[in-house]
Amino acid sequence: MNLNKWLENVTSAAIVGHVNPDGDCVGSCLGLYNYLIENFKLEVDVYLEPFSEPLKFMSGSEKVQTEFAENKQYDLCFALDSGDENRIGAGKQCFKTAAKKICIDHHATNKGYGDENLICPEISSTAEVLTSLMENDKISKATAECLYTGIVHDTGVFQYSNVSPNTLRIAADLLEKKIDASSIISNTFVEKTYKQKRILGFALSNSVLFMDNKCIFSIIREADMKRFGVNALDLEGIVAHLRDTSGVECAIFLYQTNAEEFKVSLRSKSIVDVGKVAAYYGGGGHARAAGCTLNGSARDMINNISRLVEAQLKEQG
Repeated sequence: MNLNKWLENVTSAAIVGHVNPDGDCVGSCLGLYNYLIENFKLEVDVYLEPFSEPLKFMSGSEKVQTEFAENKQYDLCFALDSGDENRIGAGKQCFKTAAKKICIDHHATNKGYGDENLICPEISSTAEVLTSLMENDKISKATAECLYTGIVHDTGVFQYSNVSPNTLRIAADLLEKKIDASSIISNTFVEKTYKQKRILGFALSNSVLFMDNKCIFSIIREADMKRFGVNALDLEGIVAHLRDTSGVECAIFLYQTNAEEFKVSLRSKSIVDVGKVAAYYGGGGHARAAGCTLNGSARDMINNISRLVEAQLKEQG
């Protein structure tokens, strides 16, 4: 597939991503935004829900819009890193009304909801997929910073199993653009605010090991978030810390969004396909990282999810 072909006779384009945008989503959207405005003569707008402050170093972040003007129609709309049309955040309506819709993603649960779809579950991140579509000599330092950020976040700084030799080759090409990789990693992935450290400590100290210590879960309720003065963006990374517990195969992290609703994040190391678990509950993701939204009792959710995890562990022996 070719970006140039998609952009033939296009004068206006929109870029949208998923709800609660993470590093790959924001990096992909802004990476594509910078590449398009620098190399093509067209109007480009980005629509995203609010994202974490450290990611705002990326060029174009100040141009991101959170609301879509209902009377506007674009020639083309790119949906990036969103495994399902219903998971598109800000700008969902502009995707629906665009003359042409392109879906680019790396989630295995994505069935393809665009007029044209590029779904690559074997690739580490949407940012890596996008980079492979771009002409290297036309990738600026600003674009490279965005794409590198996306790859770093979805590979856990190149430590997850989704990293391939090609991932590292693409990252090396982006480094050739003279980006400050160590600052990107430190400022956007490693460094946390004091309140983020406190809520992480709370989540870890209140976590529970079960299933012969192969699984771990933790729950953050609305009252906890209010007590520590945090929001959903401050909880990013907690589930990875849970999974990194020695001997643990699968981590389950829940945080409350309203009286009966919880966001569920799932992570595994090498055996459990958490993407299948999330898909069972209408969510999505990858084999090692996935999520969904559930309603009801948190304890019931843990019990129900655990049964699916246990079944996979028994199946694998």
